Amino acid sequence: MIKLYLNLTKPGIIFGNLISVTGGYFLAARGEFHLPLFLATLAGVALVIASGCVFNNVIDRDIDVKMERTRNRALARGLVSPRVALAYATALGIAGFALLYWGANPLAALFAGLGFFVYVVLYSLYLKRNSVYGTLVGSLSGATPPVIGYCAASGQFDMGGAVLLLIFSLWQMPHSYAIAIFRFNDYRAASIPVLPVKKGIAAAKRSIVLYIIAFMAAALALSLLGYAGYGYFAVAATMSLYWLYLASLGYRKGDDNAWAKKQFAFSIVMITALSVMMAVDFSVAPATMLADAQPQIDSFLRTNLSQ
Repeated sequence: MIKLYLNLTKPGIIFGNLISVTGGYFLAARGEFHLPLFLATLAGVALVIASGCVFNNVIDRDIDVKMERTRNRALARGLVSPRVALAYATALGIAGFALLYWGANPLAALFAGLGFFVYVVLYSLYLKRNSVYGTLVGSLSGATPPVIGYCAASGQFDMGGAVLLLIFSLWQMPHSYAIAIFRFNDYRAASIPVLPVKKGIAAAKRSIVLYIIAFMAAALALSLLGYAGYGYFAVAATMSLYWLYLASLGYRKGDDNAWAKKQFAFSIVMITALSVMMAVDFSVAPATMLADAQPQIDSFLRTNLSQ
């Protein structure tokens, strides 16, 4: 029974997002570490994501039975009642938001709320079933965990946080389109208008290439703007170029499913490596650099203006 309720929260999704939370947290912390704050952030995000996933299970139970990969979920099989699941999701959400608000800070809770609203209300309740742009809008929810970590550590949403939001939003697109390609039959059976089903696999392949290029630019910007170091830059550049190379292989004749699965697998390696590198190879933010240099600037100006 415990495993049944645990699976409703989609533990794999929670674990993957906690890696990105950690990356955002340590990028903003810049060598400082407060264990209670860090643990409260991780636990709060885990609970909020768990809540969103359970709500998603309730909302999607009618289409889950039509898809091979989801037809064995507890709600699709009737092993858990929707009423019980809704109560469970609500309790998880209240606990998660409370932990982020009081254990971290209101800004972290605000971004958690943004991600939750986009995923549960905009994406799950409407866009997933009605618009080819559901993936694009939904990508915002998947991009909030590292920003939550960043805001928890720094107490602010600055250019570094904005770049993080952009990086992870752009990453979601080729990652999700790859899934939609190798799960094409599932999405078509459930009448979910993802890009490959709505406009064809060729259109999805073109979009994957374009989004990877945009992702690479955003990922490198984190270093160019002074938030991450040279090691991060090297890893981001090398892996992004390799990801782009893998994407280009999709234009050759071959097994689209096998190609899409490789894209999907590498996308996970890509974002995990980036999260680790931003956690260990942070740099001094431009605002901090300017503040540290201000006494020297003032001294230089006084000396030269007095002459």
